[in-house]
Amino acid sequence: MGLLVTELSLADFRSFERLTVRLSPGVTIFVGPNAAGKTNTVEALQLLTAGQSFRKPTPSQLVREGADSARIDARLEGDGRVVDVRCDVAPGKRNFFRNGKRIQSSEVPESLMSVIFTPDDLAIVKRGASVRRVELDDFGRQANRGYAKVLTTYQRSIEQRNRLVKEECPDLSLLDAWDASVALGGATLLAARLRLFSRLAERVSEVYQTVSGGEMLECSYVCTLGDNLMGLARDELSDVFLERLAESREQDLRRGQTCVGPHRDDIVFLIGGRDARAYGSQGQQRSVALALKMAEVQLSGEILDSKPLLLLDDVMSELDSARRTAAMRFVESGIQTVITTTNLGYFTGEVLDEAEVVSFDGR
Repeated sequence: MGLLVTELSLADFRSFERLTVRLSPGVTIFVGPNAAGKTNTVEALQLLTAGQSFRKPTPSQLVREGADSARIDARLEGDGRVVDVRCDVAPGKRNFFRNGKRIQSSEVPESLMSVIFTPDDLAIVKRGASVRRVELDDFGRQANRGYAKVLTTYQRSIEQRNRLVKEECPDLSLLDAWDASVALGGATLLAARLRLFSRLAERVSEVYQTVSGGEMLECSYVCTLGDNLMGLARDELSDVFLERLAESREQDLRRGQTCVGPHRDDIVFLIGGRDARAYGSQGQQRSVALALKMAEVQLSGEILDSKPLLLLDDVMSELDSARRTAAMRFVESGIQTVITTTNLGYFTGEVLDEAEVVSFDGR
């Protein structure tokens, strides 16, 4: 079964001086007007499960105005275990704890990871490639602690190489050294990404077919290093990367940036062979985004042998009736879910009878 969040407590966090809520093992619905603090509560849950927030705040933004610090606590229970996780926030720093022991933010998902779906995610198909890369990498970072380390190492090496190619007369021997470092780090990241993507893509297509009423979706990873790289070993990928860096060096020096590598890759969703970003209807694009999130929930359960916490922040108002029904049918398959909404009319009487409903009055 895995761990479930049973209680969340906030102190001087965002808009709250104090708040304690109990969560259902099934569906918990936070209902109230806009600006009542529902999303702040979801953000707190994400911090204690993902180790980061979709809002990308500075620590000081998490502290209630007039307070010196903030604290978030959650109790996780399941499989005969009780785990207390905490985040202490002060201007300039966030510290995470598990059962009183200090841990790194990258270790937080090891207790319980989460998948979050916000209105901004509905545009994931039609926005730029960086959004899709971040989505895949954020999922990988939670599902595998080593993924975060590989990603960070690669990003730092790209930053260093970019500084060098921006110089008016860069040291070419030093650039050769950085090429080798970038190629090795990039190959490590790309191998992990491709493995993860291949598993996720299959599930996205399956879920999309269900959500869309039978339409076929194909997910493709578009790599700037070339085609047919799936299944290559890290050393083989590193050799390919080095060749591409050599080929693009003149362009890189001219543009002052590294033009090839995993940091420039993309994910393409094809419906009937046509790019959903350019040709998909709004409904199709939203179905892809919904299918992607559902697939992440499914795959994380397989990777970690426990289901994640699903956070749906104000997306019911953005989905039509058919997609709301599909989302709730998926949720009711046994996934602990927190949903924020301004309107309980989006839910059937059966759902409301089973759910824990928490009212936020905005005061």
